[in-house]
Amino acid sequence: MDKNIRLSMLLELYGKLLTPKQYDAIDFYYNQNLSLGEIAENEGITRQGVRKNLLEAEKNLFDYESKLHFLDERLARNKLLEELISETKDSKLKEKLQRLL
Repeated sequence: MDKNIRLSMLLELYGKLLTPKQYDAIDFYYNQNLSLGEIAENEGITRQGVRKNLLEAEKNLFDYESKLHFLDERLARNKLLEELISETKDSKLKEKLQRLL
């Protein structure tokens, strides 16, 4: 999985555990596609400060996932649901499974 997508998903799961500055740095950089310079200007800090917040946030998000595995478990569950959906012929069951997905 692409690092940007993974970080965006990790932010969704663990974002509340980051500091507000770390959360904003990841959100602006990966979700809103702003450059370090744009973030620095908007936040009134240096590019180095933004980079520091990004690196700390990335490290924290990957650390949380390595300990808790919420994203990996979610992806595995979704994969199983997709397999069940593709194999079932019962349309009502398919609908129920798609809602779970």
